[in-house]
Amino acid sequence: MSTDVQKKKRDTWGTFRRLMGYVKPYTSRLLIGAVCGALFAGSTTGMLYALKGTIAKVFDTQSMPWTGVLAVSGLLLGFAVIRGIGYFMSLYLVEWVGNRVVMDLRIAIFEHLQRLPVLYFSGTRTGELISRTTADTIMIERAVSTVLSDLIREPFSFLAMAGFVLWLDFKLALVSLVLFPLCIIPVALFGQRIRKAAREGQQKLADMVSVLQEALVGVRIVRAFGMEDYEVDRFRAHARSVFSRAMRMTRARASVEPIIVGLTVVGVSLVLFYARAAHMTVDKFIAFATAIVALYDPVKKLSRIHLAIQQSSASADRVFHLLDSEVTIKDSPNAVELVGPVKEVAFDHVSFRYNDTPVLNDINLSIPAGTLVAIVGGSGAGKTTFVNLLPRFFDVAGGRVLINGGDIREYTMKSLRQQIGLVSQETVLFNDTVARNIAYGSRHATPEQIVEAAKKAHADEFISEMPEKYETMIGERGVRLSGGQCQRLAIARAILRNPPILILDEATSALDTESERLVQSALDELMTGRTVFAIAHRLSTIMHADLILVLDDGRVVEQGTHKVLIERGGHYKYLYDLQFKDNS
Repeated sequence: MSTDVQKKKRDTWGTFRRLMGYVKPYTSRLLIGAVCGALFAGSTTGMLYALKGTIAKVFDTQSMPWTGVLAVSGLLLGFAVIRGIGYFMSLYLVEWVGNRVVMDLRIAIFEHLQRLPVLYFSGTRTGELISRTTADTIMIERAVSTVLSDLIREPFSFLAMAGFVLWLDFKLALVSLVLFPLCIIPVALFGQRIRKAAREGQQKLADMVSVLQEALVGVRIVRAFGMEDYEVDRFRAHARSVFSRAMRMTRARASVEPIIVGLTVVGVSLVLFYARAAHMTVDKFIAFATAIVALYDPVKKLSRIHLAIQQSSASADRVFHLLDSEVTIKDSPNAVELVGPVKEVAFDHVSFRYNDTPVLNDINLSIPAGTLVAIVGGSGAGKTTFVNLLPRFFDVAGGRVLINGGDIREYTMKSLRQQIGLVSQETVLFNDTVARNIAYGSRHATPEQIVEAAKKAHADEFISEMPEKYETMIGERGVRLSGGQCQRLAIARAILRNPPILILDEATSALDTESERLVQSALDELMTGRTVFAIAHRLSTIMHADLILVLDDGRVVEQGTHKVLIERGGHYKYLYDLQFKDNS
């Protein structure tokens, strides 16, 4: 056996053993299921035992009276009831465990996603993450249920049937059982094919989900540019790839069945020849032949275990790869709570790199509480990265970000982020009520506080005109609202949070002139006494800032008030004149 094949086997079983770790908490249910599986196997054997020696007598009125027939029928019915209960309970309990494992995995994935750094999502497709959380876990559930169901029921059936045929005729049983090792052949032949096809199939499914997600999120762009047919063709190509891999797995699985059935027929044929030569009675032959067929059924199902393990391991690999992604931004072991008023925010020789590309270089600033800091610069200057360092969406590559003289990495992230409010240019709202969207991040806010925040953001007027007012569902990403209304809800959310540090990423960019005037006055009120970092694309909105930082190529090339920077005639003056010219 080659080293690669040995490694694949170790990887497969290692992955499956790790997967079984999620089953361990539910061992008691599996044990009960195993007992029910034993009842199922014992009752099946009992039915065959009851038939042995009685079939011929049932049709011989001299050998067995009607009372005997009723007794045999009652015995068979009793075994059938036990068999049915055993089958139902074993199947139900195993399916419960399989579905519970999927639930636990999905929760574990979602929890892990909430802890992964923001940079992780910039390099990973949303559709890929959705596929791993849904499609891969469904594949795991099917495999886990199949494997556990067969493991806790079929070994009992096999042992019971094997004991029965050995008891009936020891020599004939040994001849019949010689064929059983041959059942391993199709499993060995098709197991690796299924694993490979399953891995490729799940990746192709993730690609298809990504195309679907992109087309739905960007539906307006797709329609505006007339790209419907292009997107359909793209989705069709990925759907065909998924179909192709699925049929490859189906061919491999389907090939096992006829081989094992063929071996079963060979075994029954051998019994037939032996029965003729040994002058076996009819009822003994029927019992033996039925037992041999019943014996091959658990063998067939047990042979599926390897195929199911191969298939589930491919999906489990993808899930565990996600769960093993390193959480690089987390609380330090000695992290403390950030409490008290924010007195100062400082950047001490701060630098940041994305992979090996420098984004920010040697930034030194000391910003007293209550300062309105505006950040301006061209595209790619590092403005968004600069403000993302404050809530630790990213961690610095060099230097320190300080609040009240303490490195923010020494504070717990929860307490740090409770001190920061964020209103971004890309408004993020959830498919929930208006009230819950405003109270997002302020779970204990009263209805009166929510309304007050909405009034300060000049959102109460349009909310009051909605059918259910603050209980109106706004649709996914606020699809039922205008851009300006969405932005005002986001501002109300920040007002309600009442943070000492506020990050505004062109917070009024989506508003019309009237709404901008109203919201700007609310923002002016909100910013009073707070430390504000405002990314500005329209310089007219930050002319009153206490400090303007001009970023270029990741460096602070200028800083000062609007008046000072205009008089200096440097980079800021160039940007201001350029924008004034564009707006004239």
